[in-house]
Amino acid sequence: MEFRIPKDIDLTQQASWCPGCGHGIICHVIAEAAKELGVSDRIVTVDDVACGQFAQYALKYNSIMGAHGRVVVTAAGVKRARPDALVIARPGDGSAYSIGIESTLYCGLRNENILNIVVNNSVFGMTGGQMSPTSLVGMKTATSPKGRDPKKNGTPVDISKLMTGTDMAYLARCAVNSPANIEKTKQCIKKALQKQMNGEGYCLVEILSMCPTNWGLSPEAACDYIKDTQSVAFPLGEFIDREGGIK
Repeated sequence: MEFRIPKDIDLTQQASWCPGCGHGIICHVIAEAAKELGVSDRIVTVDDVACGQFAQYALKYNSIMGAHGRVVVTAAGVKRARPDALVIARPGDGSAYSIGIESTLYCGLRNENILNIVVNNSVFGMTGGQMSPTSLVGMKTATSPKGRDPKKNGTPVDISKLMTGTDMAYLARCAVNSPANIEKTKQCIKKALQKQMNGEGYCLVEILSMCPTNWGLSPEAACDYIKDTQSVAFPLGEFIDREGGIK
């Protein structure tokens, strides 16, 4: 099988992610999914003010920068203004589950017809690796040097448990630490985009992603950390898959 990079993406530009970061892989699978569905000309992304913002230099789609924590509700507004577009919000776990948790939750309660791709590396990446809502118990970060203590900091946010009471269309958790998981991530994104095309409603795909710089690991060890630790705390899978939605 011949491998071709989709024309939707160019990773040679200003996408200055750290070596071993998962953001570039995630951009690539978004581009592959859009190309395979034949919808590249309809994609609009809403990017956060964080590591994910560099995707505006990599993905060749119409793009809007949102305020930190407000990209999901901004994406909902874009979809209402341009119902013909396929709208993708791209927050990180800090944005989506901390300052932006109300947007993440209420877009699900309203079943907004958008795709929310949450990049979960269990830290606030761009600002120095502080503890985020998904930092694991015992995980050492810039603001939890002795490890996350659930008695002081609470337990990590598991979005699969928070959202299962809503009428949203689709909820999945994937990872990009291995070829098999990357392929599964692409299939989940394709399914979510197809659901948006069908008018079924809100789709959230959380992607476990490597952050070697803030984890203090090599790129290879960061991939193993997802397999051995992060995905144990946050199991991969499809948790909601409803048909019908908001037609």
